[in-house]
Amino acid sequence: MSNRTLRVNELVQREISDILRQRYQSESVAMTITEVRVAPDLRDARVFVSIIGDEEMAQKKLAWLRGISGEIRAEVGRRIILKYLPKFEYILDTSAVRGSRILQVLDEIGHPRDDKPHDE
Repeated sequence: MSNRTLRVNELVQREISDILRQRYQSESVAMTITEVRVAPDLRDARVFVSIIGDEEMAQKKLAWLRGISGEIRAEVGRRIILKYLPKFEYILDTSAVRGSRILQVLDEIGHPRDDKPHDE
């Protein structure tokens, strides 16, 4: 990935986060834009979103975000001047949940339960 693509990814991520924080503060309180991956031709972008809550809440928030994607794209277009403004595809980022589960399993391995018989 080129330096330019990396800079565009970070810039778009920062602007989307800022738009959500300023315009949609109450609706986006449980959301974090974790990563943006813009295609090298700037036509498409994947926006990874981490949402706090259960699966049902996450799906509702993701549907809401997809519903206002046109407004977000228009505002990003006003803030950033690019040859092409990418179309955003919002994807639920579950890496934090997976990481938490891995840590939980590692803790369980490190601290065996007392009710298990010990082999001697």
